[in-house]
Amino acid sequence: MSIHAIVLAAGQGTRMQSDLAKVLHVAAGRTLLDWSLAALADLDLSAVSVVVGHQAAAVTASIADHELAPLVATALQAEQLGTGHAAGIGLAALRPRPGDTVVVMPGDMPLLQSRTLQRLIIEHESSGAAATLVSAVLADPTGYGRIKREGERVVAIVEQADATVEETAITEINTSVYAFQAEALRRNLARLTTENAQGEQYLTDVIGLLADNGQHVAALIVDAQEAVGVNTVDQLEQAAAALMARTD
Repeated sequence: MSIHAIVLAAGQGTRMQSDLAKVLHVAAGRTLLDWSLAALADLDLSAVSVVVGHQAAAVTASIADHELAPLVATALQAEQLGTGHAAGIGLAALRPRPGDTVVVMPGDMPLLQSRTLQRLIIEHESSGAAATLVSAVLADPTGYGRIKREGERVVAIVEQADATVEETAITEINTSVYAFQAEALRRNLARLTTENAQGEQYLTDVIGLLADNGQHVAALIVDAQEAVGVNTVDQLEQAAAALMARTD
């Protein structure tokens, strides 16, 4: 069984108040994308696809000197049609075998640690789950997809824009980091629709599709600090400070 990875790095990041692609912003001396790739470096990966879009050439060029570069292929998402659409483009560039494991993660989570991804792989492969997601519990979950459970069983991820009042009260959130069984991911990406508030294909909907089909979805709860993505200048500064504190 091989391990593959998809890094979603196509967004512009309009809240960064800059024309620069979001993943090219720098925190503690490295781009956000570089930090994400560094978190993958200690996994025994067969291949990595980085899904690019905004400033695709510059994002691709930024990978050239990374230690994972020999394993990386870039895949172009020409239109921003959602995370599910992006994951499908990334998966097509990998061509994993049906039983392989595919890690899917954003390119804007510099605080995510390699040991967390290692734990994710162990949890996923030992449980036999069709998918394993990384979650965290936040005091203020505003803006994040909520993990919906029935008892201990994960049954769905509900995006903020589509959540009911009761669902917005849930404090366990989705970090957008997953491990999937490759064939389960492929089949369910093909089933995604755009019937939601954003009119996009949500990767998060794959979790609900799997659960509705009776397939096991596991969750690995991690420290809240690792869950934070970078969407604003303030968050970039906070991430940089946290990264510097780790090296002190």
